[in-house]
Amino acid sequence: MGIAELLLMSVGLAMDAFSVAVCKGLGMKKLKWSYGCVIALYFGIFQAAMPLLGYFLGSRFADLIASFDHWVSFALLAVIGGKMIWEALHEDDESSSEFRLDHRELLVLAVATSIDAFAVGIIFAAEKTNVWFSVSIIGAVTFVISLAGVWIGNRFGSRYEKKAEVAGGIILVFIGVKLLLDGLGIL
Repeated sequence: MGIAELLLMSVGLAMDAFSVAVCKGLGMKKLKWSYGCVIALYFGIFQAAMPLLGYFLGSRFADLIASFDHWVSFALLAVIGGKMIWEALHEDDESSSEFRLDHRELLVLAVATSIDAFAVGIIFAAEKTNVWFSVSIIGAVTFVISLAGVWIGNRFGSRYEKKAEVAGGIILVFIGVKLLLDGLGIL
């Protein structure tokens, strides 16, 4: 696999993380780059770790995981998106607090958006790809794209606040539905 193909694959894998990072940026009244970097690190690390896991576990567990991975992604994103919508609609303007990083939520989001990268690791194993170089590129590309997503979400969200948070929650639910439909072979 050449560098161009690897970069294109990295960008493709990072798109779910980008969408979720935009949603996280929507919730920030004021952008804190340190928070943006933490969010981007979660996504970058998990997008790199899942192909590595797929590479080492190979095709042994691929069939087991492939049969339900789309359901797991859908459930996680739907719950978090629903929670985001609920909080946006039920939060008083006066009681709105400063954005805080929820590491458990970020962990769940990072796992949910990186499950499809597991299969890429199996491809790496089959093609005898340099896995360490490949996962480094995937992680770095995802980090940059996710950081850009947080910034874009913040720029949009600071103008539209609650409506943007509701939209972000709806986007998460739709990403979950898309992953489910893809996994079921409907899309």
